[in-house]
Amino acid sequence: MSENELKNLKKINIKEFRYDLISWFKAEQRELPWRKDQDPYKVWVSEIMLQQTRVDTVIPYFNRFMESFPTLEDFAKAEEEKVLKSWEGLGYYSRVRNLHSAVKEVKEKYGGRVPDTPTEISSLKGVGPYTAGAILSIAYGIPEPAVDGNVMRVLSRILSIWEDIAKSSSRKLFESAVRKLISPEEPSFFNQALMELGALICTPTSPSCLLCPVRDHCTAFQEGFQSQLPVKSKKNKQRQVQLASIILEDKDEKILIHKRPNEGLLANLWEFPNVEILHHFQNEKEQLTDLLKNTLQVKVFHEKVIGQIEHVFSHLIWNINIHTGKIASNVTLPSDWKLVSLEEMEQYAFPVSQQKMRQIYEEYKEETDSCS
Repeated sequence: MSENELKNLKKINIKEFRYDLISWFKAEQRELPWRKDQDPYKVWVSEIMLQQTRVDTVIPYFNRFMESFPTLEDFAKAEEEKVLKSWEGLGYYSRVRNLHSAVKEVKEKYGGRVPDTPTEISSLKGVGPYTAGAILSIAYGIPEPAVDGNVMRVLSRILSIWEDIAKSSSRKLFESAVRKLISPEEPSFFNQALMELGALICTPTSPSCLLCPVRDHCTAFQEGFQSQLPVKSKKNKQRQVQLASIILEDKDEKILIHKRPNEGLLANLWEFPNVEILHHFQNEKEQLTDLLKNTLQVKVFHEKVIGQIEHVFSHLIWNINIHTGKIASNVTLPSDWKLVSLEEMEQYAFPVSQQKMRQIYEEYKEETDSCS
């Protein structure tokens, strides 16, 4: 890859491009809660939440998060259980664990002030080139590139860049383009405008070119190949995983839950007991009861299968059969297992798949109770 890929930069009147883009953004930008001020902490939280997640989904989470942790210091001293609960349903939980760790470092090492240099801010856990650029430009007015998928899509069309944006090596080329285009006087508006343009106008399919404020600068629009850009190779196919999970009650109608390990997928979140079905010569009922017998030395009385859910991750798909059952009284549990009521369950952070299962279980209980 070479700077030759940016040859179309020479065709652009950069001052006019900046003016057209930033003027449009000032007039048309969406009212978003993290845009009310330029607090580096709020910008940071919003950018982490927006990774892999739609704006409309993020808004209520951001507002609730700020109610729980209004300042960086509040977040730094928060217990992990409360932090995970505040993130419940957003997914990609490593994001908030990294954010929590980094915020603690900012409090201890920088006195609670988010660093304003590329070297220092990039050293924080979970802060990659995009997040660093977003915080530096939006919160501190420093002309650093913030290149995400929206920005790469917009610039691939404007500058006719045919590099595969799915390759991490392509990012450097787009960062180089932004460094040449960015407004040194208004880097915050410039970067946000590029992102906003990609989100609202220069969309992945059927871009609204006639509404675009910078179409006069766009090579793809002028030459008619905007639908062919950006070049993006397909990801590997997701792996299918078959699981069986069981919702178990004791005599007091308390439900058995388990805390996942502190590393790996969905780390430190709570779940119902489950097992991956690798060997189909032994049925799911036997594998579930063996799991509880071997792990907790508890006897399980299996009842029935009440439903199935599918839960999709970026790299795999869970297909989960939901079982119900009872457990014997007077169970002694290790610290990563608990018996809780449905009301007490609200205190614990569960991944979306487990929330779906709980909903199916509650509907099943209501139907069963009404028939008895």
